[in-house]
Parts: sequence; C-alpha cells; structure tokens
Amino acid sequence: MSTFGSLFRVTTYGESHCASVGAIIDGCPPGLELSAQDIQVQLSRRRPGQSDLTTPRDEKDLVHIQSGIERGVTLGTPIGLLVKNEDQRPKDYSETDLYPRPSHADYTYLEKYGIKASSGGGRSSARETIGRVAAGAIAEKYLTQVFGIEIVAFVSSVGKIHLPSNVAPPSLTPLDGDEDNDEAADALSPEFRQLLATITREEVDKHPTRCPHPGTAERMTKRIIRAKEAMDSIGGTVTCVIRNVPSGLGEPVFDKFEAKLAQAMMSIPATKAFEVGSGFRGTEVPGSKHNDAFILKDGKLGTTTNWSGGIQGGITNGEDIYFRIGFKSPATISQAQHTAQYDGTEGTLSARGRHDPCVVPRAVPIVEAMAAIVVMDQLLIQNSRKAAAGLLPPITTLPPTMVMPSR
Repeated sequence: MSTFGSLFRVTTYGESHCASVGAIIDGCPPGLELSAQDIQVQLSRRRPGQSDLTTPRDEKDLVHIQSGIERGVTLGTPIGLLVKNEDQRPKDYSETDLYPRPSHADYTYLEKYGIKASSGGGRSSARETIGRVAAGAIAEKYLTQVFGIEIVAFVSSVGKIHLPSNVAPPSLTPLDGDEDNDEAADALSPEFRQLLATITREEVDKHPTRCPHPGTAERMTKRIIRAKEAMDSIGGTVTCVIRNVPSGLGEPVFDKFEAKLAQAMMSIPATKAFEVGSGFRGTEVPGSKHNDAFILKDGKLGTTTNWSGGIQGGITNGEDIYFRIGFKSPATISQAQHTAQYDGTEGTLSARGRHDPCVVPRAVPIVEAMAAIVVMDQLLIQNSRKAAAGLLPPITTLPPTMVMPSR
C-alpha cells in the first residue's frame, strides 16, 4: 500500500513520469512552525543531478505546500505537498514495450496489476521517495524541536570498498577466524562510538559520496566512476544513527521498534538487506560477550556497551540507535543485456534513460526521512498511552516486582 504509519500517517503518490509526485501527511501536531524551506533542505539533498556520481536528470524538486499550514504554522489537519516532474523523457523507455528490464519491476507490476506505467519505473521509481523525504523533514523538525532527537546517515560502503575497520559498523569489523575463540571486542570500537556520537550532516555532505572518511570517499568515487564509464552500476550500504531517542518506544510484539524500522527501510527502492545493532556479527558472539551490562548514567540506567543498537525486547532503551541498510546495484544499466521479451523471444536489450550508477549517495536523506517517520509515529503512540494512563488514579497496591523502583 502507499500509506505508512499509525498516528503519523504518510501517503505518497505519483509515478516517475507523471505530472507531479508528493505526499499527504496526517497526524502532524498543530502549532509547529513550518516553512517550505524546512522541507526543501532535505529534498535538495535527495534531488538528482548533484554531481557526476548521480543521474543527470535535471529536476529542481521544489516543494509546494497545498494544505495544512497557515501563516507558517501547522493546523493539525492533513498537510498536502506537491513536487512537479519537469524533466521527463518517456521516449527513452520505448524498448520496455517489448522487454521487461532485468531485475526491474516491469514484469512483476504487470503480473500483479495486469497494467503498468508506460515509461520509467512508475511507482517503483525512486521519484516516489520525494514524498517520503518531504514527510520525514516535517517529522524531523518536530522531533528536534521537542525532544532534541538527531538523525544522521552516511555511506559506509560502495562495492567492496568499506570504511576502515576501526570506524566501521560491527558487521564490517572482522572477528578472529578461530572458530573456538569466543573472545570478542566490543561491537563498537572507540572510533566508531565517536563517529556515531558526533557525526553531522554537514560533515557527511562535504564529499559527493556522502562518506565521512576522506580517503575512503575518494576510493568510492573512483569505483562509481568506473561503473558509470562501463555503462554499469554498483551497490553499497548506508549506516544511520538516531541520537537522544527516549526509552519506551516500540509496540511488541508485531510492531517492535526494529520491526518498524526494518519495514520502513526495506520499503525504499533497491534495498536488499537490513541489520540493527551488532547485526549478523552478533550471531558469532557468545551471550556472555554480547550482553549489554547496565550502568547508572546521569541518574538513569544506561548500558556499558551497545551491541543491542539501542533496542531491547523491541523497545528503545535510551541508547543511540544505529543500523545499516544494503542497496543493490541499480537494475537499469546501459550495457546491452541478453534477455527475453514478454512473449519469451530471446533478444538483446539496450536500455536508455538517465540512471544513477550507484544509489547510496542519494539514499542518505531517504534513510533519514524514513527513520524520522518511524520515530515520530512511535513517539505519538507512546505519548498517547502515557497521557491516557495519566488520567487514571495512582495504584499503590502493586508488588515491587511490577513497578520501577524509585531512586
């Protein structure tokens, strides 16, 4: 479906070559000061044509607020947002009349609906994510203003080029190859902890790859250019950290916080993998090493390590939330590919159109937006529960095992 969220609900619309794309956001609290520029900042980070590493499609992606805001203040009613498609070239896709593009959504959309958009990727196009990014910018302004929440994503790998192991996410940090050796260093090296605690979007945006490590960023650039010159593509990963998230968010059992994060991230075009906290590396570490021991921090319990990635039992624990998303190499490439037409006739497809040789640099604000939408929705759910519970008279008859001890 095209709607995400329970109390903060985002519905996106539009195809890659229609007149416009956008979103309707329902559930934004009234009284939030909000301007088009607040939204435009993230849309401009997502827009195509930013560098030689992205598609040359020339879209300004200027947002037009249609409803829900008056005199720069949200009304609490649905917010309508519209972005015009201005640089469509549907004739570039005439070859898809005969051929389903390999690993694209042409074939599966026809199998599902019996009809598809005649050009571009339709709803499977990354143009659809404009509405998500716009909605995420609104959620993020509220989260930052009210809770001080910070969300920063960055590129952690392109192809086989990764961040150095001392600043890499846990699954990119190799363990001892000895299968009988159960010793394991903390999932977060001091350098990676520092990166998660201090990284800013300004630092991320210093390089077109959006990798915060200069030497690695240059190697990534060369890899993406190599794919582009070969009329090919390459994949990569994006790592994201969410700071200052209150404890208690997440709705067990089916709407656990990491489950909603996974759903949000895996709904982004071209995603193929998701892991949170220690991820797959955590499967190789004994529980005695993997458990995050508690410690008093600023008058409240925290953890000495953070293998859990800020989530335990599907509920946030107040520590930094960090996760990683894998993006496959873009399916549409300009190389001639031996494949079959819709009727099964074998042939050669030489796709045209303008496409990203690697999507991860432009995926960064999309990941941040979906993270913001998840946090916003979960906060509204938890705060509504607390508000409703606060109207009840206090209960003083419960045993100590059922309540949080006083400090």
